[in-house]
Amino acid sequence: ILKVDYDVCSNYGNWLYSAGIGNDPRDSRKFNMIKQGLDYDGNGDYVRLWVPELQGIKGADIHTPWALSRAALSQAGVTLGETYPQPVVTAPEWSRHIHQRPGVSPHPRGRREPAQYKNRGIDFYFSHKKDA
Repeated sequence: ILKVDYDVCSNYGNWLYSAGIGNDPRDSRKFNMIKQGLDYDGNGDYVRLWVPELQGIKGADIHTPWALSRAALSQAGVTLGETYPQPVVTAPEWSRHIHQRPGVSPHPRGRREPAQYKNRGIDFYFSHKKDA
């Protein structure tokens, strides 16, 4: 196999960004695994392929097994801490995506910008002065 679209810098930059250590001009920007899972693997098929321990969990709930009830986990054959590990950390920003259905925005008008960035033009993001 020959990968003809490989771009070393772009690839490396994307991996760093995904790991949460990449360069981003926006403050407190983090990679949200739950949102990405819902956006790109809404039914959980990819997770089910590579994490067979979670195959019994239906739909998008597979992205947040720790948020399911004991009854739902039991029905899926999952015991957190035994057949599947407890999460090491849970980021606070994940909470708005838990129990969300794929393709449904948590906000009625879509993604919202934090209030402190409202009405700021593109120059704000590329200037060195951030106190505007």
